[in-house]
Amino acid sequence: MWGALLRRGGRGAGGLRGLVSVGPPWSQVVSEAEKIVGYPTSFMSLRCLLSDELSNIAMQVRKLVGTKHPLLDTARQRSLAEITELIHTAFLVHRGIVNIGELKSCDGPLKDMQFGNKMAVLSGDFLLANACTSLAQLQNTKVVELISSAIGDLVQGIYYENSKSSEENCLTDDIGISTWKEQVFLSHSALLAKSCQAAMELAKHSAEIQDMAFQYGKHMSMSHKLHSDLQPFVKESSSDTMAFSLNSAPAVLHQEFLGREAWIKQIREAQGKGNKMDYKKLQEAIKAGKGVTSAIDLCRCHGNRALAALERFPPSEARAALANIVYAVTRFP
Repeated sequence: MWGALLRRGGRGAGGLRGLVSVGPPWSQVVSEAEKIVGYPTSFMSLRCLLSDELSNIAMQVRKLVGTKHPLLDTARQRSLAEITELIHTAFLVHRGIVNIGELKSCDGPLKDMQFGNKMAVLSGDFLLANACTSLAQLQNTKVVELISSAIGDLVQGIYYENSKSSEENCLTDDIGISTWKEQVFLSHSALLAKSCQAAMELAKHSAEIQDMAFQYGKHMSMSHKLHSDLQPFVKESSSDTMAFSLNSAPAVLHQEFLGREAWIKQIREAQGKGNKMDYKKLQEAIKAGKGVTSAIDLCRCHGNRALAALERFPPSEARAALANIVYAVTRFP
C-alpha cells in the first residue's frame, strides 16, 4: 500500500518529469519502493500472521495506544498497509473459486474441485476477518469508514464482473469506456485510492492532501489496469496469442470506434465450432483499429493525473519512488 510512503522524508527528488515511452521495469521500481519502506510487500501480512516474534512485537506496541509516542503513528501506518494487502489478497483468493457447472473432465476430479472451492472461501474469509479486526484496532472512525467502503466497492465491482462473465465468451457487453472506468474503479482502484487517503488521515494531514493521495491511488491503479489489459496486444516476444477479456479496455474502445453491430460481427467471425474463440483473429482485428492506441493514450492520461497529484507533495525519495511506479505502468514497447 503505497500511501504510507508519502509521509516519509528523504533526499530531494526534484520535479517530476513527464511520461516517456521508456523507464524502469515494474519489478525494479517496486523493489526500490520496498527499500524505502523497509520491508517487502508481497504476502507480508500472511507471514506476519504466522510469525510469533512479530505478534509479540505487535502486543507490546498496543501498550502505546492512548499515548503520543511517535512509534505509534509508524505502527499504524504499517498496520494500514498490512490491512490493505490482506483485503486485496482475500479477494484474489475468492476470485479463485471455480464454477462447478462449467468444469470439464480434464479439469480434475469433481470432489477435488469442490474441496478447492471450500478452501478458497474459508481462506479468503479468514484473511478478510483478520483485516477487519486490525482495522478496528486503528481506532480511527474515518479510516474504518474509508476502508469499509472500499470493501463494499470491491464486492460491487466483482459482482458486476461475474454477472457478465457467463456471456463473455459469446458476445461482449454493450458498454462504453465511461462505464468501463466506473466498473474498474470499483473492482481495482477503490481499495488503493481510499487506502492512500486513509494513510494521510492517520498522519493527520489536511483534507486537501488526503484528496491528492486519493487521486494518486485512483489514477495510478487505473493506469496499472490499462497496462495489464494492453499486454496481449503490445507484447513483442510472445509466440502464443494470449486470451483476453472482450470487456478489456482495448476491446471496449475498439467497439466505440467501430460500432456495436460491426463489433458483434467480428466476434462471430472469430468463433469456431462450439463457440470456441479464435483470439488470434480477434486480436488482429482490434490491433488494426484504434482501440489499442487509444487505450495506451488513456493509460498515459491517468498516469499524468497521478503525477499531477504527486506534485502537491514535497520532493523526497518516497515521492520519486511513487513517480517511478507510474512510469513503470505507462511504459510500452
